[in-house]
This record gives sequence, C-alpha cells and structure tokens, in this order.
Amino acid sequence: MTRSEAQGRLSGIAPVSVIDIGSNSVRLVVYEGLSRAPAVLFNEKVLCGLGKGLALTGRMDDEGVRRALTALRRFRALSHQAQAQQLFVLATAAAREAENGPDFIREAQAILGCEIEVLSGEKEALYSAYGVISGFHDPDGIAGDLGGGSLELIDVKGGDCGTGITLPLGGLRLFEQSGGSLEKATSYAKKQVKSAKLLSKGEGRTFYAVGGTWRNIAKLHMEITNYPLHMMQGYEVPLSEMLGFLSEVIASKDSKDPAWQAVSKNRRSLLPFGAIALREVLEVMKPARIAFSAQGVREGYLYSLLSETDRQADPLLVAADELAILRARSPEHARELADWSGRVFPVFGIEETPEEGRYRQAACLVADISWRAHPDYRGLQALNIIAHSSFVSITHPGRAYIALANYYRFEGLNDNGTTDGLAKIATPRIIELAKLLGGLLRVAYLFSASMPGVVDHLRFRKSENPDYDLEFVVPHDYCDFAGERLDGRLQQLSKLTGKKLAFVFE
Repeated sequence: MTRSEAQGRLSGIAPVSVIDIGSNSVRLVVYEGLSRAPAVLFNEKVLCGLGKGLALTGRMDDEGVRRALTALRRFRALSHQAQAQQLFVLATAAAREAENGPDFIREAQAILGCEIEVLSGEKEALYSAYGVISGFHDPDGIAGDLGGGSLELIDVKGGDCGTGITLPLGGLRLFEQSGGSLEKATSYAKKQVKSAKLLSKGEGRTFYAVGGTWRNIAKLHMEITNYPLHMMQGYEVPLSEMLGFLSEVIASKDSKDPAWQAVSKNRRSLLPFGAIALREVLEVMKPARIAFSAQGVREGYLYSLLSETDRQADPLLVAADELAILRARSPEHARELADWSGRVFPVFGIEETPEEGRYRQAACLVADISWRAHPDYRGLQALNIIAHSSFVSITHPGRAYIALANYYRFEGLNDNGTTDGLAKIATPRIIELAKLLGGLLRVAYLFSASMPGVVDHLRFRKSENPDYDLEFVVPHDYCDFAGERLDGRLQQLSKLTGKKLAFVFE
C-alpha cells in the first residue's frame, strides 16, 4: 500500500515524533501531526531505570544508560520509518540531576542526530500543566506529574497555569530513599509534600494525576470496582474513596487478587510508593476529586508549539470533526446536524449547559461513522468506537452521552442489556438528552439520505392547533419524503417526549 491509498489518515499534516527520556522509562510516541487533537500513530516504551540508584550514588545506572542508548537507536529508526518530519526529544529528572547526565546526553544526541532539551523542574511542571490543559475542558485545580525521579506540581485554571515546583519524590526515588520501607517512605513523602505551599490553594478543586504509576493505580481501581469503561483519560474518583483505596494499595494485602494482573509486573513493586506520594499530596491539598490524565509532558510540549488560535480550539469537536472526515459519508451533513439540533433542543424545552452543548455537537459530528457496518450492528459499532475512542476534553458521562445518542439513533429509543455499562456511568439527565438527540437524528436522517442540503430547511415549532404541542414543519418541495416510516419515527419521538407532534408541509 502506498501513502496515496491510505484514506484513513488526515491529509495536510505530517507526522511528528516525541521521545521522552524519563527516570524510569524511555518512550517514543509518533503523532499523526501537530494539531489540537493529535492522534497516536505509534507508541513504544522501554523501562530502562535510568534513575535507579541515583538518590544514593548521584549517577544514572550504567545498565540503564546502556539500555536507554540501545532504545534510542531503535526509536530513531522507528521515527524515520513512520516518516515523521520532526523529532523532539525531552529529558527529565535523571538526566538533569545525575553526575553522568551530560555524558549521557551527548551520546544520545549523537545517536538521534538532534538536540535534546533537558527540562528544568519548573519547565517539566509547565509542560505537564499544558498536557492537562490540552486534555481537559476548562480545568481548575492542581496538576501533579509523578515520574521515576521527581514530582512536579503546578496550579492550573482554564488555559492558564502558575509557576510549577519540583519535589524529589518520584516513585523510584522514593523506593530507594526509603530502602523499600513503607514507613520510611511515608515519613520522607510527608516531609517533602509539607514544603509544597501551593497545595493549600487546591482545597475543594480537582487534583489532576499525571504519570505512569498513578495511571496504574487508576487502572487497578477500575478493575477492583468493576468500572464498565476502561478509559484512563478523565477517570474521576472522589477524595474519600481514593484515600481509602490508596491505603489498601499501600498495604498490598490484596495483591494476589486477579485485578492486580491489570498492572504490569514491572510497575507493581513501585505501586505502593506511588500510592504513598499520592496520599500525602491529597491529604495536604484536600481536593474534591482526583482526575487521571493520559496526557502529560509529551502532549503538553506539542501544545506549546501550537498557535494561539489552535490552542483555543475545542479538542473534542476537532477530533469529532476529523473522525467525520475519515469515516462519515458527508462531514458537511454532520456539521449541519450539529447546528440544526442546537436550534431544535430549545423547542422541546431543553436548556443545555455549555458542556452539554459540546457533547451534543460532538455526537452529531460522529453520527455517521459506522455506516459501513452491517445494518444490524451499526448501533453497536458506533457505541464501541465512540466509548473507546481517544477523545480528550470530555468526562466519562460525556462519553456515555455521545455513544448512547448514536446507539439510539440506529437501534431505537429503548434500552437493552447492550447499554447497561454506559448507563451506569451516565446520569438520568444525560440519558434523557441522549434519547432526545437519538430520536431527532432518527427523524432527520429519513430526509437527508446522509447528504447535505436538506436538514437546515427542517424545523419544529409550537403548534397553534390545540390537539398538538409541536409541529414538524417541512417545505412543500420535500413532500415526496412523506411516508409511513417518517410517521412512525415521529410517533416514537412523541412517545419519548410526551409531546403530541404534527407533520406539516408549508
């Protein structure tokens, strides 16, 4: 297959690669392009343990250095093979603190053929904050990025962030500093976190947890609680529940539980120490909730390269529109539905919040992405693609809204066992909105044949006829669209909303 045949890729952008040289792992991520919602083309990491022994010797581990340099040779080849037009390389705590860090960086630059940016603690915190800003809609709280060698903390509000700090509190460092003792690790973490004065400003807000060890804690929590959507980005846990769970992780009493198998073997030994660091931060900060982020320094760095106009774009709507371009019969038609549904909702008495409006628009943009599937499975395919997509800037209930609306659009407005998992995540309000949108799309698609130019001419209005509540008004030019199927869809919508609907040509 040649590049020109690959219609599943966006045109007009070129792949970019980011290599992140951390204290515990070295990772390559190749992105489809530099955009507000970059998709991942390739992702690989090697747990090199560069920071192993650093707290005691002041040097990066020799075996870790060898493994890292070997990995970098492979990563350069992979980046070239993926046809990345740019390669960005970032190095964090181990490289900036170690006595042999400069020598390692020189060797790594010779292998990669490009400059490596060794991030200061403050800069690492800034890129972590940008990662949260790029992945959450209107964030408000404190972002914490736990690496192998350090913990970066920074205040985040909307698109702005404060001055970050770094603490010598990475998972690997905490393990070594304490000699593997949980009691000593707790004492050390408590002392370090006590110095983080910015945490006092986070009470009642959100703590955004970034970093592999903390993501694995979230993964374990999902497994143990049988959470129905294994999607890390935006996973939220209330403070009291998380503190109780962290105590269980630290004690590791249930480490034989099959749920622990969800955590990679290499990560398991550090999990209690990551839990200690998180618990100490939360007890000082007292946030309302913890939100886990799949986006961190790498995505934050790419965000920093965007123009101000691109930064202001909504990544959820950008990604949904791109998915429509890649998979829908007509992206233009999807955009028409997003606008049309926004005009129709108020007629049915729905006053959306801005957040709900975003989800409705996104649901319309992706409403036709499963058209190639067998008709009996289009709803299920839409449900799975949307629920498990790499969307950012969306809550888990928001995912449920978008996925359920498109399931109802294909399968009808009745719930069945297929939707039980997402229904547990969704609120009654979200299910109500998803069904209304699904019902409206079922009507609109009977006129459009999934092509643009018709939907904008359709409208609902309050009826002056006392026998009806609303009228579905259609131009006379479209009278040939009338039929039993349309009447049936209107009756479904009427039953759902409790409003008597009339079909009017004028």
